[in-house]
Amino acid sequence: MKQAIYLAALALVSQTLVAQKKWSEDSKGSFNVVVNKGGQTLGYSPESGVKILTVDGFAFKDLNKNGKLDKFEDWRLSADVRARDLASKLSIEEIAGLMLYSAHQMIPGRNPGFMGGTYGGKPFKEGETDPSDLTDQQKKFLSEDNLRHVLITSVQSPEIAAKWNNKLQAFCETLGKGIPANNSSDPRHGTRAKAEYDAGAGGEISMWPSSLGMAASFDPALVEKFGHIAATEYRALGITTALSPQVDIATEPRWARFSGTFGESPMLSAAMAAAYCEGFQTSTGKKEIADGWGYGSVNAMVKHWPGGGSGEAGRDAHYGYGKYAVYPGKNFEAGMIPFTEGAFKLRGKTNMASALMPYYTISWNQDIKYHENVGNNYNKYIITDLLRNKYHYDGVVCTDWLVTGDHKAIDNFINGKPWGVENLSIAERHYKILMAGVDQFGGNNDAKPVLEAYQMGVKEFGEAKMRARMEQSAVRLLKNIFRTGLFENPYLDPQQTKAIVGKPEFMTAGYEAQLKSIVMLKNKSNALPLAGRKTVFVPKRFFPANKSLFGPEEPAKTDYPVNIEQVKKYFNVTDNPDEADAALVFIQNPNAGAAMGGGYDKEDVKKGGNGYIPISLQYGSYTATDARETSIAGGDPLETFTNRTYKGKTVTSANYTDAELVADTKNKMKGKPVIVTVNITNPMVFSEIEKNASAILLSFGVQDQAIFDIISGKAQPSALLPMQMPADMSTVEKQAEDVPFDMNCYKDSEGHVYNFAFGMNWKGVIKDARVTRFRK
Repeated sequence: MKQAIYLAALALVSQTLVAQKKWSEDSKGSFNVVVNKGGQTLGYSPESGVKILTVDGFAFKDLNKNGKLDKFEDWRLSADVRARDLASKLSIEEIAGLMLYSAHQMIPGRNPGFMGGTYGGKPFKEGETDPSDLTDQQKKFLSEDNLRHVLITSVQSPEIAAKWNNKLQAFCETLGKGIPANNSSDPRHGTRAKAEYDAGAGGEISMWPSSLGMAASFDPALVEKFGHIAATEYRALGITTALSPQVDIATEPRWARFSGTFGESPMLSAAMAAAYCEGFQTSTGKKEIADGWGYGSVNAMVKHWPGGGSGEAGRDAHYGYGKYAVYPGKNFEAGMIPFTEGAFKLRGKTNMASALMPYYTISWNQDIKYHENVGNNYNKYIITDLLRNKYHYDGVVCTDWLVTGDHKAIDNFINGKPWGVENLSIAERHYKILMAGVDQFGGNNDAKPVLEAYQMGVKEFGEAKMRARMEQSAVRLLKNIFRTGLFENPYLDPQQTKAIVGKPEFMTAGYEAQLKSIVMLKNKSNALPLAGRKTVFVPKRFFPANKSLFGPEEPAKTDYPVNIEQVKKYFNVTDNPDEADAALVFIQNPNAGAAMGGGYDKEDVKKGGNGYIPISLQYGSYTATDARETSIAGGDPLETFTNRTYKGKTVTSANYTDAELVADTKNKMKGKPVIVTVNITNPMVFSEIEKNASAILLSFGVQDQAIFDIISGKAQPSALLPMQMPADMSTVEKQAEDVPFDMNCYKDSEGHVYNFAFGMNWKGVIKDARVTRFRK
């Protein structure tokens, strides 16, 4: 007979072993654990009002508190059955909440405003505010707007993240049907360049090269290993969705998001996409619940459909001046290969990436059915006809962030991005997105416009059809929460979190991947490795003033570009070039507008221009004589013209002094080796520095120490270029934004061509099987 039993202490009920566990001194942080022999372990808050039901000798959580076991509460059933049952029971208001994805949340919310928050109406105060508490804003969007998808940015520590997660989940358990929060993160495994790697020590989180660096390994198995480790650390932090991988093929070398991709090869990107999703999503052994999903799984939200790497002239669609993706090479379909041949064709049991994000861009003139030039998130042809119908994708589709907001400035990063539908109201934009086939609204904490969109649909199609459309999205969203085990136990042990995140073996794996990502382009007269205790000269570098997207401007400075104390562990260091055996020069690739906001300048407008300027991949002054006379696409409500040409305009890289530093160091070394390491995010023109360098290494966001291991010979370079290096800016201007491998590549003084898949080791040019595998 079915009956509800509230478990407040240790008990043994038939096959079910119950244990109580507390990790916090206050009730907000307490949770009970129920271990089902031969079944799922349950976790619940004693303060939430949730009781335990025993049925057939097993324990189940009575999440909706109705005293009986509903299908969605029965962990023996499939995720699909449970999701459909729960979706059918939800109110439209609850479904609307599921369709929200929060704005960026810091833990703690240190500053009121963007990414911040208040606590009891007061700002966070160190020493007084508990950093693991929920902010007022979080409580509001969880309770009033029924939001259950939370985007986490920075966390004070792994332990604080775990405690915050537990309070979040306990709060959710008190509400409605007890739907747990599905927390997410953008990539968070980058490096701190000057941090020291110690094989026996742990860290805050394992550190890996950029996606472009992992692509340089040409090794999908490495990426799958990363995915598994990253997923393990994510789950320990309470994160169950990764807003990654970014698999746009980087066919436009000037694009600001180039470094977040797996390079310009469609097939390499597809292989890496599949490996990434396999690693993140697959649970094995005791962690598996069913079909490869379980307590070790993290949903992979692959992005950006149908490919966002062909912005005209390299401009990025976070801004109104970069809203257009263009296809002069008629190669629109190639951008979908990393999805259709990678993320949608996993060899493992999870089958395909469980979520997907379209990009902001208007895919110019690619809608061949409805003939709309609107952002991909709004485009029914791109979402329903292509993604849903042609490629049979039935996972969650979530918009990129802020696509429904109002467009108020042509050059503001946090401006709304309703490209092509600027004339619609916010509610009308939600409705258009919903009817295009999208399930979720990124960066929106407010259910009101979703509910208004629903009413628009009721007026047009009737309540039954709109209810069915909302439930369709609810089922997709709920499946990703059920499959990761959150309905059974969303709680964490902070001490286990502390032990897992950044543990030594994970730090080692990340460091080894960094070593495998470093490319050697040149090694004249075997200048490398510098074996033995050589004496080196490390010139200081000028760092131009820099303003991050969200932080204050960093003033210009001149300083050592690397951790000089680490250099001393490998070499003797001198400030006198005459005493040195070799020089170690560390620079960045040219940054002439290649930051996220590149390609537009208000000063040009003040001078009577249209605001559009070149994005240059060279250090010195560049005049765009080969640019288009007339842009392919154009037009914005805030502009009175459609031609976005920058032909004849001149720019100079903000870090032009890097090229001068290399030349100056060569003169000072008087014929002795000059070893140049370029930390690189985009292709670049090497003619300004190559002839002044004895050896050239490329770093894709790795720790300084990894570079020193290569330079000293402790490790050997093995990586290959995941992109072409242009011979000059003329070839950059003439290449097609949507076509890979279409530039004339730079040929160095040794006769080597810096083409895709080129790289060297100590023996010379690498000619293994990787070189030809991904050229298509």
